[in-house]
Amino acid sequence: MTACAMRPLADIASCRELPEKHDRIDASVVLELQSGYILDGRFVIIEPISQGGMATIYLAEDALNDGRKVAVKVPFSRYERDPAYVARFLREEQIGLKLNHPSLLKFIPVTGAKSRLYLVTEYLAGSTLARLLHQHAPLPEADALKIASLVGDALRHLHELGYIHRDLKPDNIMLCCDHTIRIMDFGLVSPLTGRLDFLADKTPIFGTPQYMSPEQVKRSHCDARTDIYSLGVILYEMLTGQLPFKHEDPWVMAQSRVSGDPVAPSKINPALTPVAEEITLHAMQRKPAARPANMAAYQAELDAPEKVQISGYASRLRPPRFVLSFEQAQLLYGLTISAVIVVALVGAFFLLQHLPGKHH
Repeated sequence: MTACAMRPLADIASCRELPEKHDRIDASVVLELQSGYILDGRFVIIEPISQGGMATIYLAEDALNDGRKVAVKVPFSRYERDPAYVARFLREEQIGLKLNHPSLLKFIPVTGAKSRLYLVTEYLAGSTLARLLHQHAPLPEADALKIASLVGDALRHLHELGYIHRDLKPDNIMLCCDHTIRIMDFGLVSPLTGRLDFLADKTPIFGTPQYMSPEQVKRSHCDARTDIYSLGVILYEMLTGQLPFKHEDPWVMAQSRVSGDPVAPSKINPALTPVAEEITLHAMQRKPAARPANMAAYQAELDAPEKVQISGYASRLRPPRFVLSFEQAQLLYGLTISAVIVVALVGAFFLLQHLPGKHH
């Protein structure tokens, strides 16, 4: 393997100097584990490095592997009592241990009984793609296509194993200081034959609205093309510095991609070539059948843009239809049901008044 293949980000100008960054930890949140704590006699906790809505990730040293740095993901104790969450967490570890690709996060097996629910992965020094975009978006066209191709290569391996990621976003893509790249967070990974549920309360537990595909929003069948759509959204953001659909209400943002298309990338970044715009919009077609058939086909476009034929996606874009907010939709639904009940009661009243024998 060549040095370039081992360090794929080394020739990407935007990624030549990647700082080691940790998330800011909310001081008001009580940590499950404290610095210095030894978990199951093996993992020495150093400090928390990332925190989500359901778990904290700690930097630790693996005493069984010469003190090698690892990352330990520990859910908040209240979720350990939730059977559905525990099942998803265990499934994440089970699937993660099957993965074997240089651009997919490496899971570390833990033998024996655990004292609590947790999983262990390699520790990655670097910065997320989200941070890079916050500081340097839009990226040079060649850099964006290269990063998308590397992500696509890792996703192709995941798809070949029979799984889809379902929550691909810049926060889940780590650009490492050693110029490698990783896809992280497999908590929502599901079999290619699976379906995706979207919570009615708009929480991002089952997907992130900014990057979800139309079929995810509609709770219909998802397959490899679902991840292709999300990768297209990320490519759109890398090339323009903006999300394709924006709204303060996550419900409206999600529904917009069902009823319409994004603004043409070239209208935001006029320096884009037509072929980069074509590749981006091909992945973001509302109907899965109109997207590349699989990740290998999409990766071929990313790797050889000079061979891509312009079909005119940009000229056929349609803006999203007006979408009610989640609260407005609930109110309208309630009013409709109430109106139906009132009409039914009034109709029943008049029917009873005109039954034979009612008047003498």
